[in-house]
This record gives sequence, C-alpha cells and structure tokens, in this order.
Amino acid sequence: MKRYHVILFMIVIALVIWFVISNSNDEQEQVEEELREEDESLEGVTAFWTFDEGTGTTTVEARSNQEHHIHYVFNNAVDKPNSDPLWKQGISGNALLFDGYSTWVSVDASTLDIPEDAMTIEAWVAPRAFEWGNEGKLSSILSYHNQEENQGIQLGVFRHGAWSFQFGTGEEWLEVWADEEFRLPRNEWSHLVAVFSKERNEAVLYRNGEQAGHLEVPPHTQIALPDQELRIGKNNAPAKISDTFDASMFNGLIDEVTIYQKAIEPAFVKERFAQVGELPDPSVELAWERSRYDGDRHRPQFHFTPPEHWMNEPHAPLYFNGQYHLFYQFNPAGPYWGGIHWGHAVSDDLIHWRDLPIALAPEAGQVDPDGVWSGDSIIDDEGNPALFFTAGNDSMMPNQMTGLARSTFLEDQHPDLENWIKHPEPVTIQEEEIQTEKGTVWHGQFRDPFVFKSGDKWVQLVGSGIKNGEESVGGTALVYTSENLIDWQYEHPLMIGNVLDYPKTGDVWELPVLLPIGENDNGEEKYVFLINPWFDVDSEHAVKYVWYWIGSWDGENYQFIPDNEEPNLLDVGEHFTGPSGMVDGQGRAIVFSIAQDRRTEESRYNAGWAHNAGLPIVLSLRNDHRLGVEPVQEVERLREEHLYALNTPATIEDVNQQIADLSGDMLEIELEIERKAAQKVGIKIRQSPDQKEETLLFYRFDEQTMNVDRERSSLSDHVEKGIQGGKVEFEGDLLRLRVFLDRSMVEAYINGVNSLTTRVYPSRDDSLFLELFSEGESEVKKMNVWRMGSAY
Repeated sequence: MKRYHVILFMIVIALVIWFVISNSNDEQEQVEEELREEDESLEGVTAFWTFDEGTGTTTVEARSNQEHHIHYVFNNAVDKPNSDPLWKQGISGNALLFDGYSTWVSVDASTLDIPEDAMTIEAWVAPRAFEWGNEGKLSSILSYHNQEENQGIQLGVFRHGAWSFQFGTGEEWLEVWADEEFRLPRNEWSHLVAVFSKERNEAVLYRNGEQAGHLEVPPHTQIALPDQELRIGKNNAPAKISDTFDASMFNGLIDEVTIYQKAIEPAFVKERFAQVGELPDPSVELAWERSRYDGDRHRPQFHFTPPEHWMNEPHAPLYFNGQYHLFYQFNPAGPYWGGIHWGHAVSDDLIHWRDLPIALAPEAGQVDPDGVWSGDSIIDDEGNPALFFTAGNDSMMPNQMTGLARSTFLEDQHPDLENWIKHPEPVTIQEEEIQTEKGTVWHGQFRDPFVFKSGDKWVQLVGSGIKNGEESVGGTALVYTSENLIDWQYEHPLMIGNVLDYPKTGDVWELPVLLPIGENDNGEEKYVFLINPWFDVDSEHAVKYVWYWIGSWDGENYQFIPDNEEPNLLDVGEHFTGPSGMVDGQGRAIVFSIAQDRRTEESRYNAGWAHNAGLPIVLSLRNDHRLGVEPVQEVERLREEHLYALNTPATIEDVNQQIADLSGDMLEIELEIERKAAQKVGIKIRQSPDQKEETLLFYRFDEQTMNVDRERSSLSDHVEKGIQGGKVEFEGDLLRLRVFLDRSMVEAYINGVNSLTTRVYPSRDDSLFLELFSEGESEVKKMNVWRMGSAY
C-alpha cells in the first residue's frame, strides 16, 4: 500500500513538472511574440511615448527604455496628498494632462536618433484651451528647435486652434500651417501627423486621417538639428509672462507621441487613425480639478474660487429658473492675467457652487478674438438669458466694444445654461469725439456693459472717462438705450466724476452697476450706483476701492441723480474691487466682488491659482437713509459646528479665558462689544500661541475708523503687510462685528453699514487662535463662533 502511494505521488509530481514546463514554454513563446510585435511596431520609429504610466513623475520612451522627467508645479509639494502630474484616460490606456503653465516633459535629445532627410511626428491631442499667442510663438506639442539659428523642428498650436509644423534648414525657417477648416477643436481628440520628406520636397499635415496642410520645399532641403533638449508640451524658447511664467505651453491631453525615421505614406496615416475607431469623449478627463489644491492652507474654501488658475472679477450674476449663475474672468492657461475667457458656475443658494464648462471663449472670426472681458446678464423679453460682454479685438480701434451672446435654453431646455451663441457683430461701438458739458468722452476707454430694463426700453451703461484736452476730468458711465438689445442709441453720460476733488475715484470708471435698494420715507425708490476706478498712470489708489452714490433714477430721461456729490467707500479694506450686481428672485440687490490676493507672481506660480470672490452681499436702504451692507443670509448654511456662545455680558478677560483653546481658519465670528470708556476695541485673529503671528481687527471710537493691522500677520518677508482702514460711522457705543475667516480671506462687516476685506498669509500652521483686546474699559455683550464648511 505504501509503495502504491509513493508511485502515485511520483506520477503527480511528474504531471505538475510537465504542466509547469509546458506553461513556461507557452508563456515564453507569448512574451517572445509580444516582443517581436513590439519590435515590429517600433520599426522605423525614433521615439515613442505612450504615457501609459498613470502614476509618477517620469514617462518612459519605449524605443530606448529611457525615463524622462515630467515637470509639474506640485511634484515636490509636501502638503498635498497626491502631487503627481495629472494622469488621465487617454486615446489608448493613459494620457498626460498638461496644465498649460507648469507641465512639460524634458528629453535629452542626444539619446535619440532624429533624422534630417525624412521624418514624421504623430500625436494624439485634446486641447482644453488655446493661448493668446504671445510673441507669435506656438504652444508646443513637441519642440526641438532653435529658431534664431534656423534649426530643428516643432509641432504646436496657436491662437483659436490654428496649428503648424515648423522646421529649420540652417539657412531658413519653414512653416506649414493647417488649413482653416482643420483648426483644432477644444475638448475633442485630434490625431495629428506632420510629415517631412526631402525626397518628395514637401511637408504635409494631417488631422484625423485627412490632409490638412501642404508646403512644397526647395529641392535637397533637409533639417538642421539644434543643440537643444527635446520638449513635449513646452516651447524651447517660450514667450515670457512677467518674469515668472512661461507661455507657449500646451493646455490639454497629449497621448501616443511618435517620431518616425521616415516620411510615412498617406495610406498609413489613414490606417493609424482608423485603428482607434470611435473617438472617446475627453470632456470628463479635461474637467478642471479643485482637488489639485487639496492641502493648500491659504486657498479659501467657502468663498467662490476659480476651479484652477486665474480669475478676475466675478460678473454677470443671474437668477434664472431657480438657480444662481455666476460668470467670471478666467485665464485657463495659468495663474496670471491673459487670454481671458468667461468661467461659469451655478448654485442653488448663492453659497454652494458647481463648476460648469467655460461659457465664452475668444474665437477667430467672431467679435472677440482677443478676449471676452467683463459684462452683464439679463433675461430678454422672450424669457431667454443673454450675456453682454466686452469684446476684445486688437485689429480695431478702439479694441473694446460690446458683444451679445444668447442662451440656447429655449431650444434645448438645458437647466445649467451651458450653451451660448454669439451675435456675429458688435452691438455697441464707441463713437469718436462724443462731447459732454465737461469735456470729450475718452475714445478707447469703453468697457464693462451693465444692462437693465427701464420702462419699455433696455438701458446699457458702459464704463468710460471724460477728458478736457489732455487733462482727465473723471470717470463716467455712458448711457445707451435699445428696444431689441441689438440696435443701441447713445443718450448721454449717466454722471461724470471729479478726479480733481476726489482723486481716489480715478480717471475712468469700470464695472458700473445701478441697483434699486428700497423706498425712502416718501415712497420713492432709491438706487445705488457703484463704480470701480481705473487710473491712467501708476497710482497708490489703484486696485483698492469701490465707490458708490445713493440717488434716484429718472426713467424718462435715463438719468441718475445722486443725493450727494461726495462718493462713499463701500469696503474700507484695500482688497475689495470689481463690483457686479443683480436683483434676485427675492428682490434683493446682490453684489459680488473680487478679493485681490496681493501675492507675488512667484507665490501664484507655486500655488497654481490667483484671486477669489468675496462673499455675496445684500445692499439695502436703511431707516437712517444710509446704505445697508450685509452678507447674504444663506451664508449661515455653511455653519457646521457651534464652537462658542456668549449671551450674557462678560469682561474681555473672562471671554479670552473661555476661548483660549478655540482655534480655526474657517470660522464665522459674531461679536458685540460696548465701548464704555474704551477708545479702541477689537479682535486678534490667526494668532500663533506665542503671538509672533497675529492680525488685529479693531475699531477706534475716537476716530470712528475700522482698521486692520497686518504688521505681524506673517513671518514671511514676501507677504504684503501694513495697517489699512477707513471711516465707518454709526450711532451709539455698541460695535457689532461679523467676521469671516476663510484661510487667507478675512471679511469683517461693521454694524451693517460697511465691510473691511483683507488677506493674511500666516507662515505657521498653528496661527489659528483668537483673542479680544481693548484699550480702556469695555464689555462683551455677545459672542458666537461657528466652524464653517466648504462651498464645494
């Protein structure tokens, strides 16, 4: 019996060994077959990047098996949970998303055998946005060139989806451009092929299997190779933005980049394109990613921020079909000004926002090839939303005019209003030599339309200025009227500023806003008129203030009559600018603003974003006939945890003992302090335990001013500091503050009549504490602190 078991065991072992050897042989044959197929697929190939890695900061070139570094701003970020470059689904396997300003691949070209007599470059690309085209340079898909020496090659994209293959012979620089019908679309995959042949004396472009461009080259032409690195996603000689940013960089997905050692044939191009079959939709992969900034301790979380990169003022707020829409000046290329588009977000409550695709982009052959600048929104007489915008066209003088875009809602019923069709012509162009009683309208300063219905006509306000000879008189808003939103007639200035007596109100008024704020004691509807000052020369007052007047609207003569000539400051900090406004479904006059971040260009590069909106505020007419200024009530929906409540009077010392352990950088603080004998009372915020970092918000009763002291707000020498503030008058001795802390954002609302907006960038992680202070006797009547949640 034992011998039988031994024999059976040996038979089983023999079968296992045979099975393993058999499968090993099969696996070996399969590996060898795959290697043969790979060798065959790489036959005639100089270099091939699949971008299939999906993780990490390098990509492998398949022919040489060399790893190449992927540059990305957050590669070494220690405060972000995932700082790899943006890997996405590609045309095959994975692809790399190039963010437009920091992502590119560097390759030692000496490791590649790049031919001079014949070559082909092949790539799959899905652009997300196109650069303006600084210095006339391409946003490179592949760059290996020195144009000054007429050497090398590059394949890249230009304005509005134009694209080109360019190369140097050592003697001259040659370019072949795709025909207009083959411009690259945004948010779609395109298969691009550029072929150069010395033998055929030609350079040919293909898009999606079809010939897109052709250039006949002189006989015996060959490419002169440069002493440069090869780059994917970045030009070898990029245009500069300030001293910090490189332009000429690709923005979108790149996949399957191949350099062939030969000029491939048209049939092979068609075959390569056909192999993919139905093209995938890359829109989800191209969507902006807020999670990219997770861990950034200065990026606000409950104020509106752009999903990525740069924003200027939010504008054109619109309440439609139960939703709030907000548009904003947006540069998709990076965290710097330029190439302005209209970003778009939607909300059910003015607080929690959902990002939508870009609403308006500069387009070739349209009214706005050089930028879609600020404007307004309305609902037309047919019930369809429409946008008015400043159309930028540098080929015209002036380069600013009013454009119109209508929603497709009446056709597609899309609740998010994602689709807009631009009117083919400008609807308002500034005339020359418009005369007023105080001088001539400044030709060339014409922007930021604000549109509303008055009686049976539409009224459009456009920001401008008045000059008397070469001297500035002051800003103005020009009044135009229309019955159909397309044909506009100039009427007169709404009102004219006085820059001599009120120099802080500027030479030109941008972003004019006129809103009803309620009835006075006589039953007359009162209005508030807001402006953003612009200065013709460098000024210490630039980009700091929003001014307003309260007055009456004469609907028959389309005239605003201010109650007083003297302007009023809406926010007494120096970060609240760029007003925009609307009347919502509840009849509230709501205003948005931009909160200037006042950071260095280097800080913005490293952060990857710039600027954000202030909280939406409600403006109203108070019983004392002054302007009421309060955050929208919906902000209370952000309250997550009630951290502290004081409802009976207490001394400042007692309160400080009670809040000693309370900390946070996303807080709402409600505070009421009675003056008694104090001349100065306030609260220290973002304080470190040793008080080496802290920011002081305080009211001076003797001067009636609200102030912020940022001298110790950060230990960093690269952060703007100082003491700012302004006049805030109220009756009585009770100071009522609502303070909102949101990472680097600080907003204080003072007795419902003014606000103070500022920015702080503490360098320490533990600068999170609060402390009340007083110079002289005072008493805390009320205090509440809530921890706030995110708007996203």
